[in-house]
Amino acid sequence: MGDERIFIVFLVIAVVVLLARALATRLGVPAAILLVILGVAAGFVPGLPKVVVSPELVLLGFLPPLVYHAAFFTAPREARADAIPIFTLAFGLTAVTTAAVAATAFALLPGSGWAAAIAFGAAVAPTDAVAATSVMQRLGAPPRLVTILEGESLINDGVALTIFGLAVESLSEPFTLAHGAVRLAQVVVGGVAFGLLVGVVIRKFRRHIQDPISQVIGLLVTPYVAYIPAENLGFSGVLATVTAGFYLGTRGEGMLQPASRIAGQMFWRVLIFLLESMLFVLLGLEIRQVLEQPGNHTWAEVALTALAVSAVVIAVRLLWELFNGPLASLLPGGERIQRGLGWRPRLVIGLSGLRGAISLAIVLSLPTSVGEDRGMLILLTALVVLVTLVGQAPLLPYVLRRLGLVESDRLRLEEMGARKAILQAALARLDDLADDDEVDERTADAFRQMLELRLERIQGRLREEKGEGEAEPEESTVASRGRVRTALVNAQRAKLDALYRKGKIGADTRRRISGELDFEDPVVTRQVKG
Repeated sequence: MGDERIFIVFLVIAVVVLLARALATRLGVPAAILLVILGVAAGFVPGLPKVVVSPELVLLGFLPPLVYHAAFFTAPREARADAIPIFTLAFGLTAVTTAAVAATAFALLPGSGWAAAIAFGAAVAPTDAVAATSVMQRLGAPPRLVTILEGESLINDGVALTIFGLAVESLSEPFTLAHGAVRLAQVVVGGVAFGLLVGVVIRKFRRHIQDPISQVIGLLVTPYVAYIPAENLGFSGVLATVTAGFYLGTRGEGMLQPASRIAGQMFWRVLIFLLESMLFVLLGLEIRQVLEQPGNHTWAEVALTALAVSAVVIAVRLLWELFNGPLASLLPGGERIQRGLGWRPRLVIGLSGLRGAISLAIVLSLPTSVGEDRGMLILLTALVVLVTLVGQAPLLPYVLRRLGLVESDRLRLEEMGARKAILQAALARLDDLADDDEVDERTADAFRQMLELRLERIQGRLREEKGEGEAEPEESTVASRGRVRTALVNAQRAKLDALYRKGKIGADTRRRISGELDFEDPVVTRQVKG
């Protein structure tokens, strides 16, 4: 494909993404559905070149940043508290789903062989928690459900991709049980160890980079620094990337300057949105050829197989989640951890197994050595993704309300309580500055009035009364005001971190308020403008 045709393809992708986003907002449907549909429609635009996505492009261009982003922005404290439910889902359910889907695909498509069937099973096994957790957070569902789903989605990507890599290797090399066990240990242990090494080295290196733009560039290259060498060494590049992202993310507050956090979070939001959108559109463009003639299979076989695989994916997850409670309780500390996870929360978790961009990235990376069934497996994965998005996502709000799991006031009260605490910490710090003669009385009074007005407004909202408006502080010297504002913001940050460490607030509340404090810091404002 020439340079001009590549440009045309990217232009079509950009138009489809913009159109799908606009229609999704207007129609109230998941954007992923419209991206695939419009991608298929765009495939029939006259003059558009045939699109065949290179497996190497997907593996190298899409997977590292997608899995790194999920790992970097995880909530470590909450995930650690629910480690048992997360690990039983991420390891046990992923392996069982892969085996069940592989058996179904092999029975209905025997010509594909066991290796291709297992690779296909690994592609549809991992979940994409974004759609489900966004619904839960909007409705105020228990944060524990959101944490479990996000933790599962983070880890099962690595598990599924490890199984996928071994299955793809067996397409070209003889496979034995002993060889598989050795390779599994090699890719897992080596990937985790290498990722940890990369995380430690990059963390030390970034301490010497103060420029926000350079730090954001460092964020971009980090997934590839972890992924590419690990793959070349025979380890799991995905596990290395996840480990590096998790290590750096849990230490991000002390590693990145506030201005870098603002720019970095905006950069990652845009990048991940574009990558996920491009995957859906590229899928739509590529399956145009499959839609014209699905290999050696009839449309009846396509429909039967798609329905069977979708039913297996949904049923296995529901059965696993409803019946694995007694099994998980047998693990050390399992009985204590399982408290609060009755049949109602487990039913919601069971219905939250939506598939998304990771499944598409995995199946699009199937090598051409799979043969004619490669297109068929790509089409089946797309149908499974659409079935879970269309069939399960709209059910979640109804199920949450019917089961009484909506806590609409909880997040609001948690956030207001955190704001009250950090304002009180700022007032205490202001009094210390005034007592030590580090700020003149006029400047102290100006900031005290501003903080007290904010505190009064928060307390009024907590009492369910209408708060007062915020008054502007009196004029003072710019330098003095800047130093005091920075000191007060730092005091609020310290209090916010203490609230999180003590378990008083969740990661979402901490991240949201921390972002607001970044914008209040004069140092951040100067760095962003610079």
